Order: sequence, then structure tokens, then C-alpha cells
Amino acid sequence: MSFPLYTDYATYLARHFTGKVQKLTVNAGFTCPNRDGSKGRGGCSYCNNSSFSPNLDAASTSVSAQLEAGKRFFERKYPHMKYLAYFQSYTNTYGDIDRLLALYNEALSVEGVVGLIIGTRPDMMPDRLLDRLSQIATRHYVMIEYGAESCHDATLQRVNRCHSWADTVDAVERTKRASLHVGLHLIMGLPGETRQMMLQTIQQACRLPIDVLKLHQLQILRGTRLALETDQVPTFSVDEYLDLCCEIVRLVPPDIAIERFTSSAPADLLISPRWGLKNYQFVNLLHNRLTNSQ
Repeated sequence: MSFPLYTDYATYLARHFTGKVQKLTVNAGFTCPNRDGSKGRGGCSYCNNSSFSPNLDAASTSVSAQLEAGKRFFERKYPHMKYLAYFQSYTNTYGDIDRLLALYNEALSVEGVVGLIIGTRPDMMPDRLLDRLSQIATRHYVMIEYGAESCHDATLQRVNRCHSWADTVDAVERTKRASLHVGLHLIMGLPGETRQMMLQTIQQACRLPIDVLKLHQLQILRGTRLALETDQVPTFSVDEYLDLCCEIVRLVPPDIAIERFTSSAPADLLISPRWGLKNYQFVNLLHNRLTNSQ
């Protein structure tokens, strides 16, 4: 569905593909430099990877087998569906470049897979890998999705991201010069941030040559360091976040698609906020609010 006040993800995909296209998440068994000591230890203070990666246990299964299993789920209803292999869990450009390329090419060898989405950190994109991905992009769709989270270095330091906003700017600009599509992931409501700071992050992101924004509200999850600070870190009510998203929509130009506004962690992991809404239900509320405010 295309909503007139912003470009949604379905509209963005329609610009690049004919017919239905579905992302299939794969776990290639990567780790993160913010966990193994290369950049830091313990990971980001809010991160529990199992909250957004449903197939974390699949790392022992080949990339192609994971994709074939995902295809079977959709093929019954959509026999002509095409697919994007989404390397999501942890840092998917961190490792030996030849091994990385072998995994990407394995995904692209699966029938019906027409492109890659590679999730990574902005400080983990070497030029040599960009050059090789640029070659792949002459034949396939390739998007690099950077976890930037905030434009405020003080926030990034507080949540133990171990990279800077300057790293994000540099990575995005180099990636666009390599003729690759670029997505940016941001979290609204990180510890210590005001509403004004969050909107500044949106403004700074929109000044970069990106194609897609992915947003979600801060969620406090069990098994994270942030869970120990629950009383010190307020989270959004539904109405507060709806109001913020209305402001965000007005700041994002139509050439940048907004892929999502929220994320829903598994109930057994989620401490706060517990809205009881599916993502599509939140989007419906947002569309109603945007329509009524015109």
C-alpha cells in the first residue's frame, strides 16, 4: 500500500522489481566485533539478537537450505514470488572476505533469489568488499543495511556501540559511490535522548544518500545490560510514539522510503514497552492519525 504522506517499503520495492518480492532472513553464523573484543565486549546494552532474528539456531544449516525452507513457506500461496536473501543476525560483513563472498554467492545461486540485503555496522565495510559487492550489483540487487541507531556520539558511547556517527556518514557515502542501495537502521528513545535529539537524528540521516529508513522504538529486553537500568530508561507509550512518528514522516523526503516504524520482540523477552499491538496495527493507527491531522 502506498500512503501519500510518505513512501512505504512496498512502493520502494515496486520501483525495483515486478511482481511480489519477499525478504528471507538467513543466519550465516557471524559474530560481532562488539562482542568478541575486536571493538568491544558484551555487545550493545540493548541487544538480544534472538529478539529480532527468529532463526538464530539455524547457523549450523547452510544458507541455501535456509532459503529453500523459507521459499517453501511462501511458494504454496505465491508460486511466482521472488526473494531477497537478508543477512540479518550480527555483523554480516565481518570476516574473511572470500568466505563472505562465498556465502553471498551461495544465496544468489538459489532459484528465485534476486538480490541481497546485508546487515552490518558502519565501521565494518572495507573498500575491498565494497568493490566486490559493486561487481555483484551489476547483475543483482544489493542493499547494505547499516545499524547507525543515533547521530549523537554521546548516545552511541552510552549504549556501547563502539562506533561514531562519522563512521556512518563515511560508510554510507562510500557505499553509494559503489552504486549499491543503502538502508539505515535507527532506534528512537535510546537512553538519555530527548525528542529533539531523535528528530535531529532523522534530519541528519535524511541528508545522507540513503534509500530506506528502518525505525523502531527502544525495547528493553531480558538478557541485556539495559534491563538492569529499567527504572532509569523511560519507554514510549503508544500515543507518544505515534506523535513522534507523525513528526518523523514530515521530515523524511519522498525519495527515502520508510520500511518500518516499530519492532515487536517476543513476549517472553520483552520487559517494556508492552503495547499489545502488532506492527501492522501500529501502522494503521499512524495512518489514521496522519490522515486526521491533514
